[in-house]
Amino acid sequence: MMKVKELTEKLQLKVLVEGDSEREIEGCYCGDLLSWVMSRIKENDVWLTVMGNINSIAVCVLSDCAAILLTENAPLDEDARLKAESIGIPVLQSEKSTFDLAVEISKLL
Repeated sequence: MMKVKELTEKLQLKVLVEGDSEREIEGCYCGDLLSWVMSRIKENDVWLTVMGNINSIAVCVLSDCAAILLTENAPLDEDARLKAESIGIPVLQSEKSTFDLAVEISKLL
């Protein structure tokens, strides 16, 4: 396990919303189809996606995942940013692909 802030530092991720950076990460889930992700992601996973909208924030809340990591420099909508800030969800960003980030996270966990 590692904390969101540790993952951010080790992978040199951009912080879009700091949120609860002390949250523990236990796993990783990759996916962009929100209903699919919601039924499969586990509590305390970091979620790798290109979906930076308000619905992604809702999925994160419902699944209790640790953080959202937007891959391939996917943008975060302003409404989503405001909602993530208001409820303390960490949202990170990287220019790397979902695959490359998942491999790196797997090695760290």
